[in-house]
Amino acid sequence: MKPHALVTNDDGIESAFLHRLVEALLPHFRVSVAAPAFEQSWTGRSMTRHGEIEVIHSPASFPAGVEAWAISGTPTDCVNIALGNLLPEKPDIVLSGINIGFNTTETLILSSGTVAGAIEGMLWNLPAIAFSQCVPAHLFEGISEAKGKADDAFNATLAASATHAAQMAVETVAASQAHVGTVINVNFPPETTAATPIVATFPAKLQLGSLFAETSPGKYAFHYSSGTMLDAHPDSDRATLASGRISRGILDFSRIGRR
Repeated sequence: MKPHALVTNDDGIESAFLHRLVEALLPHFRVSVAAPAFEQSWTGRSMTRHGEIEVIHSPASFPAGVEAWAISGTPTDCVNIALGNLLPEKPDIVLSGINIGFNTTETLILSSGTVAGAIEGMLWNLPAIAFSQCVPAHLFEGISEAKGKADDAFNATLAASATHAAQMAVETVAASQAHVGTVINVNFPPETTAATPIVATFPAKLQLGSLFAETSPGKYAFHYSSGTMLDAHPDSDRATLASGRISRGILDFSRIGRR
C-alpha cells in the first residue's frame, strides 16, 4: 500500500500551488488535504482558541481518491484537527505548501503559516516538510490575487518544483526515523527545472524592522518591508535561493535542551 501524506498550506485550499503539489504526490502517496478555507499567511503557529472552527468536507475539487477538508482556521488548526479528529490513522508524513512566495531567513520562517503547518506535524512525531516557491517580484501580486494561477512559463517552474517536492517526500518517508523532531524547510528558486541542484542551507539573519505603518491617528496597518540582511553567508537559505539553487534547510527541534 502506498504511504499516506497529509497536505496543508497557508494560502487556502483553492491555491493552484497546493493542487499542483497534490497532483505530483498522487503517483507515490495516498493523499489527504486539510487546508484553510481562506488565506492564513503570516499567522505563524497561532491557534484558534476562541470561537468555533468550521470543517467542510471538500473532496470534489481534487482528483478521485483524495480526501479533503476546508477548515476555517490556521494551518496549525488544520493539521491538529486532521490528526486528532478527521483521519482514521496517523499519516506517514505531513507536507505543507507549496507556498506562494519564499520562506527563508529566521524572521520569515517563524512568521510563516506554511512552516507552522509542518511544525504541527513534527510535534505529532511525524516527518514534516514545508515547501515554498519563490515568485518573481513582477509576477507575485498577480499570482497571489489569482490564487496561484500563473502563465505557462511560470507553470513550468511550478511543475518542476512539485516534482522535486514529491521526490523529497518519498525519500523522507523512506528514512522517516532520521527525521523525527525535525522539519525540512524547502525553498524553490523562480526558475526551477529537473536539473536544479538542491543545497543544504541554514536560515539567514534578516532585520525587518517595523512591519506597520500609521494609516490615521492612532491606527496602524501591516506594511511589508524587505528589511536588511545581517548575514551574507553564501550557504544561507536566502543566498542559495538567490543563486538559482533549491534551498533545503533543517529546523531541528530534537536538540532543544541538549548540551
